[in-house]
Amino acid sequence: MSTETVTRREWLAAYLAAHPGTYTTQTAAMALSDSPFAAHRNTARKDMRALTAAGIVTAHDTGGRRTYRTGATT
Repeated sequence: MSTETVTRREWLAAYLAAHPGTYTTQTAAMALSDSPFAAHRNTARKDMRALTAAGIVTAHDTGGRRTYRTGATT
């Protein structure tokens, strides 16, 4: 029996790929609440920043609020 170790960021990246759209750190934290990992808003913020650097999502600042969009949205 083989088990793959999935990190929290890999899980979040897979979730975002399966559910394309626009996310805030709060909605990312809510998505992580359904994961096997414990994470709060600050952790979600760091994960979204890392996923932006990896090119999985793009960051947008609108009206003083940062949002993240998956590659499948325009």
